Amino acid sequence: MFSKFKTKMKEPAFKKKFMIYAAVMAIFWLKMSFIQGGIFTLNIENANEAAILAFNPLSSIFLLFGVGILLGGRRGLLGMYIIGSLLLYVNVLFYREYHDFLTIPMLGQAANLAGMGSSITDILSGTDIFLFIDVFIAAFLLFYLKPMRFKSFIPKRKEGLILAVIAVPLFLVNLGWAQTERTELLERAFDRNLLVKYIGVLNFHAYDIVLQGQTEAKKTFADSNELVPALNYLNEKKTEPNSDMTGVAEGKNVIVLSLESTQTFVVDNKVNGKELTPYFNDLKEEGAYFSNFYHQVKQGRTSDSEFMLDNSLYGLNRGAAFFTHSGNEYEATPEVLGEKGYTSSTMHANDETFWNRNVMYESLGYDEYYSKKDYDVTEEKSFGWGYLDEYFFSDSLDKMKEMDQPFYNKMITLTNHHPFTLPEDKKFIEEGNTSSETLNRYFQTIRYQDEALKQFVEDFKKSDLYDDTILVIYGDHFGISENHQQAMGEYLDKDINAYEQFQLQRVPLLMIGEGIEPQEHDTVGGQIDLRPTIMNLLGVKDENPVQFGQDLFSKDRREMMITRDGGFANEEYVGVNESCFDRESGEEVEADACAPGFKQAEEELALSDSIVYGDLLRYLDETEMIEEKEKESSQQNE
Repeated sequence: MFSKFKTKMKEPAFKKKFMIYAAVMAIFWLKMSFIQGGIFTLNIENANEAAILAFNPLSSIFLLFGVGILLGGRRGLLGMYIIGSLLLYVNVLFYREYHDFLTIPMLGQAANLAGMGSSITDILSGTDIFLFIDVFIAAFLLFYLKPMRFKSFIPKRKEGLILAVIAVPLFLVNLGWAQTERTELLERAFDRNLLVKYIGVLNFHAYDIVLQGQTEAKKTFADSNELVPALNYLNEKKTEPNSDMTGVAEGKNVIVLSLESTQTFVVDNKVNGKELTPYFNDLKEEGAYFSNFYHQVKQGRTSDSEFMLDNSLYGLNRGAAFFTHSGNEYEATPEVLGEKGYTSSTMHANDETFWNRNVMYESLGYDEYYSKKDYDVTEEKSFGWGYLDEYFFSDSLDKMKEMDQPFYNKMITLTNHHPFTLPEDKKFIEEGNTSSETLNRYFQTIRYQDEALKQFVEDFKKSDLYDDTILVIYGDHFGISENHQQAMGEYLDKDINAYEQFQLQRVPLLMIGEGIEPQEHDTVGGQIDLRPTIMNLLGVKDENPVQFGQDLFSKDRREMMITRDGGFANEEYVGVNESCFDRESGEEVEADACAPGFKQAEEELALSDSIVYGDLLRYLDETEMIEEKEKESSQQNE
């Protein structure tokens, strides 16, 4: 058999066919290598990792082209080449915007693209055309290279099968090699940069399909027993809220104002000698301001922050719960407050279907959703992403004045959104002077947002609502991604290492209202803590035991903030990307010091995921009944 194969290899037609296969594969390999090594920031640390990065495209290329030949011969091969190229390019665009990779759940959010015109345009580059030149070269080699234009160059299905089969041992070699650098690599699904670095972007997508299948199965086969570990964990970690703050805002309205893309670094800071947030800088002296408060979002961005606000559950690592689990049973803030006589509403002057809000808000128990159709959105009042904040604030306050009280209302601003553009008459400061145009424009939209906030709060203070309302203002997520680290370093005059990048994920949180003493709090917290804090201020006994947050005013709180990618900050340390830093000084310390924090983060995120993926809150009443019976039985035995 081997001698027969050797003989065939000597045939001119076979040699030419082999050469064309090798050439097309080599071109695609060069393309993947360039994108993975030159466009994605994968932090190659040594020669071994560089070699793995060079090797990992091979298995996906063999599989991709093998399947193409099996399905459609030469045309199938070119078709898969084009599909692979498009998939790589979509990831390039996604990475520029989010410093992350596309996942299956994110594909379900394609409806959002209709509202992202300005952002998509901003992340496109004229040089992107060069990422597709290879497609034409491949087409030329396959169909128009004269020496190959003869009938013998017809890829056979068995050749496609051979290529696809070879992909398997290539991937196993890749995986084994990668695990010399990172053990249990496939267990680290939360770290997509790591997975792409070691197994390649196309293999990552194949693995993501496997993960999606597992996710779908979790809900189908879930039962009430799966809720017990989460209940036990939460009961063990539970701390009592601050009794001095319990009920200080009893019966009052609640306005939660989510500021788009607002990070703490802009507070008390300047550009070109002018304050970025002059009004907020003064306003924070009137209430409880939290300076070590972090966003905890992932791919769901603003919708993740909303999810945590209303549920005190973590958002998902892949996709957004607003899309993937809008049909779940929740016991969210609007529903709980509704039982206490509150009306609930949410306001966002965007299309009602954006982030699937029209469906998810119903699941969360909101009584009313004021979307774009409910505002006087005209071309004169809009720019960039839509309705300018000043008009949104004015209209929203008018609506709240007519609401039945007490009410729980959430407002989501829009103007300070990537790509951070404004009409000329709304630019109150000059652009920044950094190497990033995005950051330079961000300063202007932040300044505009602050002016719009001033208008809203001052009008709010003059209204009859003011004395009967607590106002909660917080940033929903970062505005400046890791892709702009150099520019951030230029602005802040410091090296933006892993620790500094982590600290840049702090977002402002301010609570104002009667009974809330003006004070700056340095407790470490995050968006997961908003619900229990608000509920305690209202004096509402929250019967839902499945909450991972704790009252931010509590004197006994654990001071632990966990990010969606498994990092954390506590009183002593910041743990990020398996490195450990002293929280105060930023100095790197022994990794062992952060080991307990990483372990707790992993456990807590897994438990929260099990609740959402399994829709386990549907079993809450049943589980509580079982626990009560067990307690009664235990007491009787005693």
